[in-house]
Amino acid sequence: METRYAHHPEDVKKYTTEELRNHFLVETLFEAGQVHLTYTHVDRMIFGGVTPAKEELTIKLDKQLGVNYFLERRELGIINIGDAGVVLLDGVEYDMDRRDGLYVGRGTKDVRFRSKDANKPAKFYINSTPAHHTYPTVKIDINNIDPLQAGAPGTLNERKIYQYVHPNVCQSCQLQMGLTMLSPGSVWNTMPCHTHERRMEVYLYFDMEPETRVFHFMGKPDETRHLVMKNEQAAISPSWSIHTGTATSNYTFIWGMCGENITYDDMDFVKMEDLR
Repeated sequence: METRYAHHPEDVKKYTTEELRNHFLVETLFEAGQVHLTYTHVDRMIFGGVTPAKEELTIKLDKQLGVNYFLERRELGIINIGDAGVVLLDGVEYDMDRRDGLYVGRGTKDVRFRSKDANKPAKFYINSTPAHHTYPTVKIDINNIDPLQAGAPGTLNERKIYQYVHPNVCQSCQLQMGLTMLSPGSVWNTMPCHTHERRMEVYLYFDMEPETRVFHFMGKPDETRHLVMKNEQAAISPSWSIHTGTATSNYTFIWGMCGENITYDDMDFVKMEDLR
């Protein structure tokens, strides 16, 4: 597991492109037979990819977190962006088709991941946050989610927002997690943009062709920066930073949030004339 530290916005103003990428971009999340995780000190979110191939994979972070097992004091959200797989929670199996989700409550001791076909591996994207209460584990089927319709073709941001770990779907301590699909011809996510001082966020961009690129904008509204990203890469967004992007084609992204509350629309919108 890689560790990323928190940064003051005044320092970020001085970063080169390479420094910005080193601190806020995670380039490799999914590799067959591997677990790739990042621990960010921004609200202590853990995120990453679990890609089982021939053998089951598990997450063992007891020593790193100072606990007896990974979810002793944490909750976990999972969305499968690959082929069919299985998640085993204390011996109970949950079938996970493409875009199925799972909320896992605090106190689950044994978490294992399996692909149904080693040649067509599942790709489990995870977000985990500290938790101080145990809520029930819930399987989340994308076909049972009524998406929010947002944007319009004329503003190039027509999209469907699927809320997975959200009060409308299941209870959680502080984790929120969902998936947004942009319609063909739309390339902008969340513009006009916003910050939410009370919560951080991580974006995972995927469903992109190899040559497609996302320009992910970050920074203070009057000191914007950008990260050029490709398929299946993630960006860390501190609470003081905007988080919005545009791309050379439509795409899908997973958003994961944690912080002071679980109010999805607790946002501080930025006027277009205030962006620099």
